[in-house]
Amino acid sequence: MSADYQVHGDVAVITLNNPPVNGMGLETRRALVAGIAQAQADAAVKAVVITGHGKAFSGGADVREFGSPKAFQEPNLLSVISCVENCNKPVVAAMHTVVMGGGLELALGCHYRVCAPGTSISMPEVKLGLIPGAGGTQRLPRALGVEPAMNMIVSGEAIKSDMLSMLPGQKLFDQMAMSPQSLMDEAIAYAREVADVRPLPKLRDLPCKHPMGDAYFQFSRNMVKGMAKNYPAPPKAVDAVEMATKKKFDDGMMYEREQFINLMWTPESRALRHLFGAQRAASKIADVPSDTPVRDIKLVAVIGAGTMGGGIAMNFLNAGIAVKMLETKQEALDRGVATIQKNYEDRVKKGKLKEEKAAQRMALLSTTLSYDDIKDADLVIEAVFEDMGVKEAVFKQLDAVMKPGAILASNTSTLDLNKIAHFTKRPQDVVGLHFFSPANVMKLLEVVRGKDTAKDVLATAMDVAKKIKKIAVLSGVCDGFIGNRMIDQYGRQAGFLLDEGCTPAQVDRAIEKFGWAMGPFRMSDLAGNDIGWSIRKRQYAENPTRRYSKTADLLCEQGRFGQKTGAGWYDYKPGKRDAIPNKDVEAMIAKHRESLGIKPRKISDEEIVQRLNFALVNEAAHILEEGIASKASDIDMVYISGYGFPIFRGGPMNYADELGLFNVVQAMQRFATNPHDDAEFWKPAPLLAKLAAEGKTFN
Repeated sequence: MSADYQVHGDVAVITLNNPPVNGMGLETRRALVAGIAQAQADAAVKAVVITGHGKAFSGGADVREFGSPKAFQEPNLLSVISCVENCNKPVVAAMHTVVMGGGLELALGCHYRVCAPGTSISMPEVKLGLIPGAGGTQRLPRALGVEPAMNMIVSGEAIKSDMLSMLPGQKLFDQMAMSPQSLMDEAIAYAREVADVRPLPKLRDLPCKHPMGDAYFQFSRNMVKGMAKNYPAPPKAVDAVEMATKKKFDDGMMYEREQFINLMWTPESRALRHLFGAQRAASKIADVPSDTPVRDIKLVAVIGAGTMGGGIAMNFLNAGIAVKMLETKQEALDRGVATIQKNYEDRVKKGKLKEEKAAQRMALLSTTLSYDDIKDADLVIEAVFEDMGVKEAVFKQLDAVMKPGAILASNTSTLDLNKIAHFTKRPQDVVGLHFFSPANVMKLLEVVRGKDTAKDVLATAMDVAKKIKKIAVLSGVCDGFIGNRMIDQYGRQAGFLLDEGCTPAQVDRAIEKFGWAMGPFRMSDLAGNDIGWSIRKRQYAENPTRRYSKTADLLCEQGRFGQKTGAGWYDYKPGKRDAIPNKDVEAMIAKHRESLGIKPRKISDEEIVQRLNFALVNEAAHILEEGIASKASDIDMVYISGYGFPIFRGGPMNYADELGLFNVVQAMQRFATNPHDDAEFWKPAPLLAKLAAEGKTFN
């Protein structure tokens, strides 16, 4: 059973018990309905209290059932709520900690609600490309008023019960408990108090109107259209709430259900639900059990106080973990500390951080010029120049001074972690922690597993990632790991497109229209074109036959390194990030094209989008096959959280699945016939070819 039934004198208590958040899965729904039936059949029971076990009342639908027949199997959530609402004895919801989505809809179907202070209340369905589907759009406006309910449903954000209880005329809570600890005693006492009240109050019977009616809903539509252009759910939520004000309750319910079912099948909702599951799956490593003991991380040392080192340090300071930053020169340390200080001051100025919080974080930061001063750190992260010789010197020094059991991490983005680990006598303690720039903002953290990395080191890395609010994805060792290895192929295609007739602005425009946060040339200008240049130089030496467009090298030879020099593929005005096309760059591309004897052709946006995205997909298929990534959904998480791939498309692998892998392979075969492209690269990876032939998908 996924719900417990107990009788306290004349009150039956049904406790949802489906860890971790009491999701409304089929077993829980059945147990709840059985509990209501048992209470109705027992003459000694005068009232019922529904609550949730542990750290949630209910987090709503059970995500493990998404996409399976169980999600809609009777009793579905609508039937459960109807059963509660039509119970002939009063049903009181004892709400606490977390009340989300279907859990909130269940509470709204009860006759009364008693709530603990500090409870998080939300209707997060829009974040999964849906609207509430069990009466949320119809009952919540009746309980809170149209505007507060609309804001909650359209934003999906959680609001504390204390704030909601202060809304004038709210009917969401009949009573606020004194404390979370006293909630159950107060809910049972309240149930006794209302045991004989008839008729039983139902939110569905309350009136629902907005004084400005049509004008308010038109305003809401305009607001939502601007904010949610690629997401169909928020406008549908506005329509459903409007129906609550214009139609009879049952007709409003039918409208809501119809929209909910339609949205369930949209590619956007499928993408968002896929990412919801992918994020949870990313933190699980197949051969590292969830109960693997983790090492205690109380003090972190960061080697390097540059942009990356400072950003990495801030993650730990924000999480309340002490950091010691090491540099070779005092002025470099001073610069690094000043940058961190300024970042915090800017947040204080914008009202995003309280002054005393900023001061507390800065107080956790100390600096040193000596390796001896960091010997007691539990975790040390190196963020020095991306050169094997420099890394070797650092890791030999760390091996000499760090205490036994300290974790030695490298922030390398492309270099061989196994080689780095073997600069030490403790390769089992070495792991890659590849942060993305700016490290204090970007969510992605690639955790790189060397061939000797110990399981408890991996478990600790995943645990630390959670503490510093990062999305950690496990990668094996190869050149560029998951993200940069794939982006290399994407960048190569972007270069070939220039050779064949595109301008940087045309390529960027096409891919941004598709939904990417930034096109390849704007992205390169932001990261620094010299970074890619130094990687290419190393790759030319290691693999001289590999084909690249030479335009990016020609650009770097002119010192056009991007935003930091005010000139890259585009021009930039001081202090501004607007990319201004440059005629000389376009002339340089045309001259290079001429030197290759290529006649420029008109290239469609569709071809640009497909070549860039399918380059990612094909390389990712190789990465999966080699075991560098353990699952396709991990690759989607890397691209969504680290590279600006459009969220509503669910990542490159989910996008390929939605298009159909057969169609992806067909397009690749066309690209292979292009004499100016790399035909060898466009051979489908064996895994991709196999899945396409069998009509299967990556995810």
